Amino acid sequence: MDKPLKIILILLVITGIGFAGWTFIPSSETDETRLTLYGNIDIRQVELSFHDPEHIKQIVVQEGERVKQGQLLAVQDLERFQYAVDSAEAKLEVQQQVLDRLIRGSRPEEIGKARADVKGEEAAVRFAQKELNRMLALAKKKLVSTEAADRARAELDSAREKLNALIEQQSLTVIGPRQEDILAAQAQLKADASALKLANKIWQDGHIYAPHDGVIQDRILEPGDMAGAQNPVFTLALIDPVWARSYVSEQDLGKLRPGMVAHINTDSYPGKSYPGWVGYISPTAEFTPKAVETTELRTSLVYQLRVYACNPENQLRLGMPVTVTIPLTQLEQNPQPPCKPQS
Repeated sequence: MDKPLKIILILLVITGIGFAGWTFIPSSETDETRLTLYGNIDIRQVELSFHDPEHIKQIVVQEGERVKQGQLLAVQDLERFQYAVDSAEAKLEVQQQVLDRLIRGSRPEEIGKARADVKGEEAAVRFAQKELNRMLALAKKKLVSTEAADRARAELDSAREKLNALIEQQSLTVIGPRQEDILAAQAQLKADASALKLANKIWQDGHIYAPHDGVIQDRILEPGDMAGAQNPVFTLALIDPVWARSYVSEQDLGKLRPGMVAHINTDSYPGKSYPGWVGYISPTAEFTPKAVETTELRTSLVYQLRVYACNPENQLRLGMPVTVTIPLTQLEQNPQPPCKPQS
């Protein structure tokens, strides 16, 4: 082969190698301007259950159904709870009447009766006194026995004691109930009112309402099942907030700060990027979870990163693998999140 031809071939090989290196080897500028991470979509989940044990009467939603905050999801058999409410209401009404009677005090008719009883007993005392005087006079003349005079004296003493008791009773009737009795009745009324509130709360807890907007992920129990605090009826997947759970190595940890704008991509919707922001950086290191695919060794220590995502069309689902790209050329101050973060 001619020497000039060899030189040309060598130059072509060198040129091809250089072009391939320029095309396929990432530039240092790209590595310095963005950080690419891998992870999975995560959401919050809530297990919904009844508070008190009772059979389920009705379930009004199905798995996969989207629900709104405050929407009714299930109802227990409320008959037993309603009995408790009715009983508490009746007991409260009775105690209210007792308190009202104590506060109003004695009725005029009761006071009038007490005075009449006293006057009647005063007449009885006068009669007993006259009877004793008559017996004593007859006893002096030996017309009656001394036992008859003693009997008349005892009847007078009994009438006087009864009169004193009726006078005391009249005073109490005029004064009315003791203040301590009124306070005790008020305290009992408060306790009965609380018992009614508790009965109503138990009745209300026989309903399950959606605490937030979300999707029914699991319908665990069915009508007729016994349900209580230890038996969840639903698993509710909250649709907001949604975040990408990823992990960052210690070498790249210093490049990140909360509030940085990020871009989230998934294979389910090629070419579509979801805006997001860095919302949480773990303060402690851990070993890379096996479910996370990275180009680094799985035994490397990493820090968990939570990148919140804007998901207006609910396309990001629990467990979906995603790629997170975080531009590193952002201003020092935290930028505004691309969509309003939710708690």
